[in-house]
Amino acid sequence: MGSKSLAKNRYNPKPLDEVMGGWSDKLNQYGQKSAQAAQLQSCLEDTLGPILSKKCRVAHYKEGTLTIEAASATLATRLNFLKMDILSAFRKVGLHDCALVKITTNPEAQQRLSNKVESQSSTYQANRSMSQATGEHLLALAQSAPPSLKAKLERLAKHANTTQKK
Repeated sequence: MGSKSLAKNRYNPKPLDEVMGGWSDKLNQYGQKSAQAAQLQSCLEDTLGPILSKKCRVAHYKEGTLTIEAASATLATRLNFLKMDILSAFRKVGLHDCALVKITTNPEAQQRLSNKVESQSSTYQANRSMSQATGEHLLALAQSAPPSLKAKLERLAKHANTTQKK
């Protein structure tokens, strides 16, 4: 009876420690680095705000140096002016040994960031539509507009009509 109670059911899920114990420590290290990177990125977002933080990311933190990748050279220049604020914010969060903030430009980061922005904007554009009332207001405005603007307003008003029919 004692041996039956010790037998494991092979269909029961195994504890994560048991599964991870068979793998190398590299997976654990990767998980820790990933969690640290997420924490650093969160601190950067809090420091820079929602607009700037979407255009840059924490590349890595190594030996007291925090490296931030900017999507463009213009943004990198702006971040260079904010280095001391970034450094202070990271020290407040607990990175007391952070001594240097290094800003780099990475064109691939721009590509990754633009993919995120495009996916968000495409969902926004899919939900946009112009109401019938707006189309009527545009037609009324077109009556008193100069000829070049009148044609454009009328085309836009027709678009409002076609979106309502779909």
